[in-house]
Amino acid sequence: MNDFNQINDENILLLLKRGNEMAFTEIYNRYWDKLYYIAHKLLKNTEAAEEIVQEVFLMLWQKREKLNIQSIQSYLAAMTRYAVFHYITNEKRYREKEKSIGLSNEFATAEFNMDDKILLDIIEELSNKLPEKCRLVFQYNKLQDKSMADVAAQLNITQKTAEAHLTKALRVIRANFKQVINISIGLLFEFLIK
Repeated sequence: MNDFNQINDENILLLLKRGNEMAFTEIYNRYWDKLYYIAHKLLKNTEAAEEIVQEVFLMLWQKREKLNIQSIQSYLAAMTRYAVFHYITNEKRYREKEKSIGLSNEFATAEFNMDDKILLDIIEELSNKLPEKCRLVFQYNKLQDKSMADVAAQLNITQKTAEAHLTKALRVIRANFKQVINISIGLLFEFLIK
């Protein structure tokens, strides 16, 4: 039974129920395009349609043992339509919630970006006070998003040593960050009292 594309839907479903991954792959290959067409036709959104079809197949695999399917094609088409309608409903709810909050995206994004910039400046300033290796490990890993393996290789140290430097850096920055926040809150209260 190596040639799964010759097996009819009824038998492929039986194999799927038993957890046969090759049967699942065959169903995926047979019906992915058809399901994508249904989702894309309803949504007119390539990315969302692909995501929905992937979710349908994931659900099929997860529930394979409990499913009682008469026609795999009809079942998958119905699952896809349901997933599309669920997606549309969630998107509509999200937009309504966004409207009810009353924040424009531009204003909210600008405000969050400003807060992030301030926090990043504080963290960067605190990291500049660390010992050289700790500072470099922290900045490469946390601020430049490099993996620990890359950081260790770049600094010519072992990964364990890099992790130790990062642990020390995080401990120092957290302690100093708390002090900076406490000072800032104190200054804010003084300003409000005056």
